Formats: sequence, structure tokens, C-alpha cells
Amino acid sequence: MTYSIVARDPQSGALGVASQSHYFAVGRVVTFARAGVGVVATQSFVDPSYGPRGLDLMESGIRATDALGKLVAGDPEADLRQVAMVDTSGGTAAHTGGRCVARRGDQAGDQFVALGNMLASDAVVPAMAVAFAAATGDLADRLLAAMDAAEAAGGDARGQMSASLIVVSGELAADPWAGRLIDVRVDDAAEPLAELRRLVTLSRAHRVFGQAVFTPGLLSADSPTAGEALDAALSALDDAAATIGPDPEPYLWKGVLLARAGRSREAAICLRAAVERRSAYRDYLDGLHAVGILPVPGRTALGDD
Repeated sequence: MTYSIVARDPQSGALGVASQSHYFAVGRVVTFARAGVGVVATQSFVDPSYGPRGLDLMESGIRATDALGKLVAGDPEADLRQVAMVDTSGGTAAHTGGRCVARRGDQAGDQFVALGNMLASDAVVPAMAVAFAAATGDLADRLLAAMDAAEAAGGDARGQMSASLIVVSGELAADPWAGRLIDVRVDDAAEPLAELRRLVTLSRAHRVFGQAVFTPGLLSADSPTAGEALDAALSALDDAAATIGPDPEPYLWKGVLLARAGRSREAAICLRAAVERRSAYRDYLDGLHAVGILPVPGRTALGDD
């Protein structure tokens, strides 16, 4: 009742999974990923346990093919399941049970698997595979291209509703929440793939934004007032603001960093622009001052004194 793709990028080592379905909040139950371990898509009368259990097996050193084989062998309703996995070395595995609703199928390529069931056309899965193999850009771009191709070939026989896309680092993370590069979901929308693409773009911008603001040291008590780290953060905030659009928060944090650097006139320009768009920031600035993040009171930072 869903089409999905799991993949590894041979250049970066990143791992990704994307899915679309006429099913509410498909990302809750179909798409699973763990940095430096692998990715899983589990669908068709879905058993979500294939996700975490498959990732646990791959993390223990078992290849994707053996991990999936072990799970399928222990599932009394395996003939209803459709599952695909890719491990951190690019090994692939797929299972499409004989009782998955037609049209159905899976197709493996170079470090990826496209799969789907209850599809409007037999062309959906091959279209995904061809589009992914031919697409350029980073892994998220290629996953989105595969999703668009699947929908153009007919997609889910019931139509569209929700979508999900996750990309994780190919490096094993010290913490389970780390290494997640993109993680976006559309739970209910008339055009979930268009919304998914918009969210991927925003996710990239907010990642740049977050890395700029939380560069180690920039907000600490002994933060440098100049230097390459500050210059890079200010430039990144400009780039993020251009993508994020009307949300004024990048201007707010650019103003805070400029104020911390003693560049009060530039800081006031940015902070005023933020407050004009969101008046609640005026009080928020005083909160930042109270905990030592903003070096002067809000009125002073805004140039009102």
C-alpha cells in the first residue's frame, strides 16, 4: 500500500530511506534509519518491529541480507510483508511476500532497493530505480527524484496522503540521536511529495542555522568577539535566512552574535528587523540578557537607550 526506497550514497557513505503512501503518518511505521548502521523500509500490513530489530541486527555486524532473512524466518505472516534494507557497506536485501497486494515488486540496484505494493502500475518500482540511478545531487536529492518518478508512474493505487524522508551519516554515532542529517515527515497532505521537498530544503537551512548559532564557544561566557568562527557563523546565518524566508529567527541570532562581538550598530539593525516581524522577541531579548547570552539589556541592544 506504499512505495519506498532505501539507499546508500557511495561518495559520502550517507544512508537514506524515503516513502509515500495513502496511509496516515507513514513515517511512524515504515521508515527507519541509524547512523553508521543502515536503513529499513517495512510495509504491507506493516510490522514496524522490522525497523528497530533489523537495525539492531545490522549494528551487531550482521549483513542486511542475513538480518532480513533472520526476521522473515521468524515471522509467521512473512508472506504479507514487504521489507527492504541497506547496510553501512551498501549491501542490500529485499523481501516481497506472496500475499502482498498487487501490483507489487522490489528492484535492487547499486546500493539501493526500490519497492512498492498496491501500486497503480507495474511501472512504479522500475521508474523509482531508474530515476534514483540517474539522479544527481546529494542522497536526499536522489531520493526525492525517485519519489517523484514513482508518483509520475502511477504511485499508490489509492492516491497520496503522507510521506517521510530520513538521511543519516555513514559514520557510527556516539549517541543514538546523533548523525541524523535530515528527518522530515508529512503526515497528511494533498500533495505530500511537494511538501516533503519543501521540508527537506528547510531542514538543510535550519541545520546550517543551528550549526552557526551553536558553534562551540560562540555562546559561552568567554566567547571570542571576532575571528573565523564568528565570520563563518554570520555568513551561514545569512544563507539560512535566504532559504528560511519570513521567519525572523536567523536575524535575531545574527544580532545576538554581533552584540556579543561588540558590533552594536550592526546588531541593532538585525535585532530591530527581527522584532519588527515578531514583537515577542523584544521581551525575549531581556531573557537572553538575564542568562548572559546577550551582553546588554534588550533596549540597549535594540538601540533604544
